[in-house]
Amino acid sequence: MTMNRFGRKQTVLMFPWLGHGHISPFLELAKKLSNTNLFDIYLCSTPANLKSIKTSHGIQFIELNLPTLPELPPHLHTTNGLPSHLMPVLKKAFDMATDEFSDILKALKPDLLIYDIIQPWAPVAASALSIPSVVFITTSVAATMVHFHLSNRPGIALPFSTIYYRSYEYGKVVKSLEDMRKDEDFVMECVNRSSYLVLVKSFKEIEGKYSDYLSVLTDKRIVPVGPLVAEPSPVEDEEQNSVMQWLETKAVGSTVFVSFGSEYFLSDHDLEEIAYGLEISDVNFIWVLRFPKVERKLGLSEALPLGFLERVKDKGLVIEGWAPQGKILGHKNIGGFVSHCGWSSAIEAMKYGVPVIAMPMHLDQPINARLVEEVGIGMEVVRDENGRLSREKMAAVVRHVVVSKLGEVVRETAKKMSSDLSMKGEEEIEAAVVELLQLCSLGGGGGRSEVGEV
Repeated sequence: MTMNRFGRKQTVLMFPWLGHGHISPFLELAKKLSNTNLFDIYLCSTPANLKSIKTSHGIQFIELNLPTLPELPPHLHTTNGLPSHLMPVLKKAFDMATDEFSDILKALKPDLLIYDIIQPWAPVAASALSIPSVVFITTSVAATMVHFHLSNRPGIALPFSTIYYRSYEYGKVVKSLEDMRKDEDFVMECVNRSSYLVLVKSFKEIEGKYSDYLSVLTDKRIVPVGPLVAEPSPVEDEEQNSVMQWLETKAVGSTVFVSFGSEYFLSDHDLEEIAYGLEISDVNFIWVLRFPKVERKLGLSEALPLGFLERVKDKGLVIEGWAPQGKILGHKNIGGFVSHCGWSSAIEAMKYGVPVIAMPMHLDQPINARLVEEVGIGMEVVRDENGRLSREKMAAVVRHVVVSKLGEVVRETAKKMSSDLSMKGEEEIEAAVVELLQLCSLGGGGGRSEVGEV
């Protein structure tokens, strides 16, 4: 591992966006950096997020208190379970915390800030204090590359048609191109304000060519930090134990895990089509269903098609809220992952060698679904021209990936991906540490904390 030429540990402040899909990879990167014994790591987020984090890696937490807006009390200062109509309010409150974040920087005096793609004001605040900063992109390199290509080279075909065309054909039915460009502008500003480096949650074997092209588009050095998948926590409570006990009763590779992340809530149409798709696929399944925290929600039997739970009771287990995803995906009896293709979930499937039945919903997910297909570890359930899911198409893809003879190629490719990842070790982190230490040497941070720990 890299030698510390500074004579002391470098203080690093990590500042993710308020979503679990962002906080989790930031936390995993924090653990990797802390384990090198070269950095003192602080992670900053809202109390609503920090209370759910458990770590024993010497990482210290700093609370960021957002202003309390009438429709957004402190317990909703997180995207987890947040209704979609409150997302703009959360972003507004986050932006209003600029001064508090500046005060945190002044008190901590870190040698380096690692920030996310939602807050372009964070590197501005760091720069005012001569603190170097680097953006950490937790979505796929391919998705970021497409954003930059659309803005920097309008009218010019992307060199990678397999990633581009279906993604934006799909995107047009979900989100207008104008809205997508607003998001792209935000991402671009955060990347442009980064140092000469950009950290990405990826590895060269699956996104090397996209990293090279993104480097050309941004004039930045793209530094992968690896897959950053959290190790599954031990099963502790009775409900979790019952899920694993149920899974133990099924045959090897016979069951699909169905989950669409912590921030997306299915429409009534999608929920119905997915339910019937699972039923007519005749494949065992564990389905995690989530509802917004502050809206009135139906019970599971009311939300699902009439009689569904009774009809699938021998083959299906429906769970409300949360399940030990890593533990489930790592089980020998899981043979497929019905996923929205959030990047963390896609990477998790790669780590555990579970083939993906891709059902992207929005944002970067359609591009991630194309990448999953391109590397050969999954297959997408393609929506119709109006963006609607079909139960028959879903059932056909589930059966193809999990049980059909033709699906053996996908299943074997997923297993090989898992094997390759397990052999990689820490090569990306070791290279990234060299880059980060070099970046620390450019700044004027004091590295002495006056900020109290949470």
